[in-house]
Amino acid sequence: MDHLKVDPSPGLAGATVVNLLQHAGLRRDVLRELLGVTLLLGLAAAALGAWAGLGARYVLVALTLFGLAATVLWRGLPWHPHARFGPANRVTLGRLAAVALFAALSVEMAVQPLADPTRVAWSLVVLATLAAVVDAADGPLARASGLASAFGARFDMETDALLILVLCLLIVQFGKAGPWVLAAGLMRYAFVAAAEVPRWQWLNGPLPPSLRRKAVCVGLIVVLITCLGPVIPGAVSGALAGAGVGAVAWSFGVDVVWLARARA
Repeated sequence: MDHLKVDPSPGLAGATVVNLLQHAGLRRDVLRELLGVTLLLGLAAAALGAWAGLGARYVLVALTLFGLAATVLWRGLPWHPHARFGPANRVTLGRLAAVALFAALSVEMAVQPLADPTRVAWSLVVLATLAAVVDAADGPLARASGLASAFGARFDMETDALLILVLCLLIVQFGKAGPWVLAAGLMRYAFVAAAEVPRWQWLNGPLPPSLRRKAVCVGLIVVLITCLGPVIPGAVSGALAGAGVGAVAWSFGVDVVWLARARA
């Protein structure tokens, strides 16, 4: 029964209490952030809905999608190493709310045609550009605040991946490229799914930091936003989207080859 013994060390007990208090403080901090962003999201969805001629369903769908994403974020908090959520994660949370706006628009377009697609497309381009520009601030904020972490990096990466997938879907719905453009958004999820297969678990190996990976991600987001511009002809947007898909496929191919060699 030795494995049931409890170490009475005051240091260990004190550390446990500190960890519990830190985690409780983090949850309170995140809950405040989630409530604030949810309120702002509701107001933004209502304003965008009024501007684009969308109904109350659009607001409800945006809030529901954000709620689902927030649930995933909440479940991942045990991996957050700091007592505060931090300004960088706050920026990423705002970008996640913007992704919920875009995803709700995609749902709305699947249900019924838009009354003014050109107006909606311009609104989408402006909001997506703002979200992309703000993304450049989270890294410096994390380092300046001393709250950089693997959790924050993963949160940022998953938000980027979701944004790319939603933009790809909207490009198809606006008729700016064929369904093949979805490959750019689905590639990361296919990579993660493949890594769960027992014979391919070597894909879970650590990858070195890569400027190439970051540049491809940023470049792809810029290309997808450009494709959504109403002034961009379909042939041009298709060519741009094709170049984006090719760049993502090349980048993933480089990483897969590197992991395969590391495994060997």
